Amino acid sequence: MEDSLIAPSLDRIDRRILRLLQEDGRLTNADLAKKVNVSAATCHRRTQRLFDKGYVRAVRAEVAPERVERGTLVMVGVVLDRSTPDSFGAFETAVTKLPFVLDCHLVAGDFDYFLKIRVRDIAGFNRLHGERLIALPGVRQTRTFFVMKEVVDNAPLDF
Repeated sequence: MEDSLIAPSLDRIDRRILRLLQEDGRLTNADLAKKVNVSAATCHRRTQRLFDKGYVRAVRAEVAPERVERGTLVMVGVVLDRSTPDSFGAFETAVTKLPFVLDCHLVAGDFDYFLKIRVRDIAGFNRLHGERLIALPGVRQTRTFFVMKEVVDNAPLDF
């Protein structure tokens, strides 16, 4: 990617720190410093600045969904009955309270939103759909896509 598209306050060391943290958020500061060829104190200062400036939003573990009985991935397209700021706001407020929704994106095209949901199985999704999803404010229609194979999931950003 062209360097002009990257924030000017990031130099090659900052970008390398970000790439390495995307690969392994458990790297110690000492290991990270070695990999980017700076002192531990410099690395700590730079990493802290990246957090403080919002370049890194969080560091967390990626849990294996199948190990916690959430192996079925479902994408749901949602169409609202009205396209108004109030209807979008009501839907977004309600959907953020649903712990089974991993991602919710406002999109252009045939749907208003796409939801990414993980469940135990199809029966579990069927219950959620009937009890919770279609009851969300303003929902006129949903279309469900069961993921057959995850080819790329949560890939690191390329910059």
